[in-house]
Amino acid sequence: MEKREEKVVLCGANSYEQKYYFNQDFGKLPEQIRQELQIMCVLFTEDVGGVLILEFSPQGHLTFRVEADEQDYLFDEIGSELKIRQYQREKRELLESLELFYQVFFLGQPFQEAKGRLEDKEEED
Repeated sequence: MEKREEKVVLCGANSYEQKYYFNQDFGKLPEQIRQELQIMCVLFTEDVGGVLILEFSPQGHLTFRVEADEQDYLFDEIGSELKIRQYQREKRELLESLELFYQVFFLGQPFQEAKGRLEDKEEED
């Protein structure tokens, strides 16, 4: 399988346009997970403003990217960092499962290898 060099967007929400985006390449994810992602992204942008994008790095790690317009004085930068940490704690199992799904089904890594890397990452945290 071809190795990806760019980031791949999973989903995102935009408080300026009041829109949610879900990458249909991930349409095989269970509906409950897709709904949980939507709720998470939309609540984030309602709480702190700006734009939240969940994307996979070329190595298959799920990252949170936050953007805000320069003139958006209501955007809560500190609140956004705190909210991301909260999600990383409270949604850890979901986020790790999404990483495993991506690494196996999109990057073509063997399941046991990808799972082992996640377990190693947990021990480091």
